[in-house]
Amino acid sequence: MIKHTPSKGPARDARKAGHFGKKAPRDPGSTENAAGQKSNRGKEARKGGPKVPGGNRYWLTGTHPVLAALANPERRINRLLATKNALEVIQQAAEQRGITPEVVDRNEIERLTGPDEVHQGLALDVFPLEPLALTDLPDAQQGHPILILDQVTDPRNVGAILRSAAVFGAAAVVVQDRHAPPETAVLAKAASGALETTPLVRVGNLARAMADIKQLGYWTVGLSGAAQETLSALPTDRPIALVLGAEGDGMRRLTEEACDKILKIAMRPNAVGSLNVSNAAAVALFAAVNSQPQKIED
Repeated sequence: MIKHTPSKGPARDARKAGHFGKKAPRDPGSTENAAGQKSNRGKEARKGGPKVPGGNRYWLTGTHPVLAALANPERRINRLLATKNALEVIQQAAEQRGITPEVVDRNEIERLTGPDEVHQGLALDVFPLEPLALTDLPDAQQGHPILILDQVTDPRNVGAILRSAAVFGAAAVVVQDRHAPPETAVLAKAASGALETTPLVRVGNLARAMADIKQLGYWTVGLSGAAQETLSALPTDRPIALVLGAEGDGMRRLTEEACDKILKIAMRPNAVGSLNVSNAAAVALFAAVNSQPQKIED
């Protein structure tokens, strides 16, 4: 049986995520509480969660990540390096940001970013994005899931999950700050530009954040290979917040207990076992988006 805390609260500021459609209607059977009063949000949500930037200044490389960063007004930029051949690709975007590219040869970029970096002739010296809080997100939207990561610490996995989240129009990816990688070149590269468009929300207490996400109007659905039901049993009356644990260990006990429902990905018997967490996230996102009666607009 699904547990649920009814949705409430005013609409949230959607300035950081412009891909949302119209606000989903409230469930007419839901109430705020017995006294008709607004819930008292946790201190962490009101204060905006951790306020420490997600890492140190770093070099962002490659055409897609650099163009996405230039298009993001929230991204603070220090320097832009480009080879002569790559200059044309970013010239217009750089001018729109009022940035003058430094024309250099490939050796200079490789000296700064490392010889094994696939940079495509572009390197952007950036500051990490300012941390976002759950209160920066809009109210729940049908067709726009949220991803919650419990101790997923590999930056490549988190980056790949952000990329899938962007593709499927997820509202945000939520991580626990002390059990998640900081924003680095490795994470940004794996995200392939998605870091600029999909909010990465860092929280101090994951269980408390999950309670706040329920208050925003989401069902919280954990993924576990030990579950009895598959993703075909996803609820359809509210948006979904998918909860994924670390590879091997899965979700922690308190995280799993905070979920409204536990489901699994249906898999045939195989010699491999289970999916990588980033692949599992993509499969679950596809199922969550397509379970909703109101699909994401093109």
